Amino acid sequence: MSEYPSIFRHIDHVGLVVNTIDEGLATYCNLLGFTLLERRAVPEHGVEVAFLDAGNITLELLAPTDPASGTARFLQNRGEGVHHICFVVDDIYAALDQLRAQGLRLIDESPRQGIHGLVAFVHPKATHGAMLELLQLTEH
Repeated sequence: MSEYPSIFRHIDHVGLVVNTIDEGLATYCNLLGFTLLERRAVPEHGVEVAFLDAGNITLELLAPTDPASGTARFLQNRGEGVHHICFVVDDIYAALDQLRAQGLRLIDESPRQGIHGLVAFVHPKATHGAMLELLQLTEH
């Protein structure tokens, strides 16, 4: 097994790319019964997001608002579907150092401010096609 201890506390959410937030909400809330927790535009990342209560997990719907954004490229190349899995970590700087030491390819070499705390992404080519988001939650 690994010489490194696990840095992941638990899954915070699963991110799903959709064409539009309204279409995604129509499916996930109106048809599937999930509850909208939060909806907001994130212009600095060229997306609109909605967080949904899905029982034992949260779903994040992401829809591009800028055709040059990474989310828009993802949607164009792969279509709608799973975008990332977000894991809570206690110390995002230590987590990134550990992943870097293990030779994993990172999208973010240092954390950036996200909606609910500091975030950084691990490149999907390093994790068999699954993009991982690390989240150090901001205490309210």
